[in-house]
Amino acid sequence: MDVPEPTYGPKECGSCRWWRPVLDDERGPIGPCRYGVRLGDFPGTAPACEKHLARDEAIPAPAPAGGPSRRAPRPRAPVVVHHGTPEPTAALPAGPPAPGPGRPLRPSALPHLHLPEEILDMTREELVLAIREALQADASEVPLAPKWEGGTVLLKPRDPQLQPKEIPLDQLFHKVVMIRDRLRVLEQKINANEKFSDAEKVEMQAYLTKCYGSLTTFNVLFRDERDRFVGDKA
Repeated sequence: MDVPEPTYGPKECGSCRWWRPVLDDERGPIGPCRYGVRLGDFPGTAPACEKHLARDEAIPAPAPAGGPSRRAPRPRAPVVVHHGTPEPTAALPAGPPAPGPGRPLRPSALPHLHLPEEILDMTREELVLAIREALQADASEVPLAPKWEGGTVLLKPRDPQLQPKEIPLDQLFHKVVMIRDRLRVLEQKINANEKFSDAEKVEMQAYLTKCYGSLTTFNVLFRDERDRFVGDKA
């Protein structure tokens, strides 16, 4: 029996060109915003933002700039690399156009920094998207261990009258990688926060280390040891 595709209203993310479904959970299809307004995977029923672009609308042309045209960076969800398939290349897929007009950085405002002309010519929106992409770079290419490819996780209730649930390992691995990367971003933000004392940073770092330790069970899914969770080594 064919399951009809879900429909979304004009004020929901599912009707926007920038939203792309990649997984299914209890909320229905979920996926990322290719424009980068909202991070992570979320359902298409989420309320639309001010960047909403209907699927039948034309993509707006980027604002003219003084230098050569640039494509705005795009946050990427984790890519599960299967055994026997070519490794992803460095080239990025086509993404959304550069954001609308903004105020470019001016060299006179940063006299003590020697920044490339390309960075100084970026608008605030482009700079924010570039920073978001850098924070999510670790999530771009994380290979699944070959023996788990095509496998499933079976959740079987104790009551035999209840229906068991199967979860594809690819989907589970995607969620585990997203949790790992968000913990890493949280760790970076804590370490860079000037309002926290050294003692507070050490205390919060200890909690993060315990979170990593609790998730080491999923290390068996990672092909490369460098991508795995590392808890307390003591």
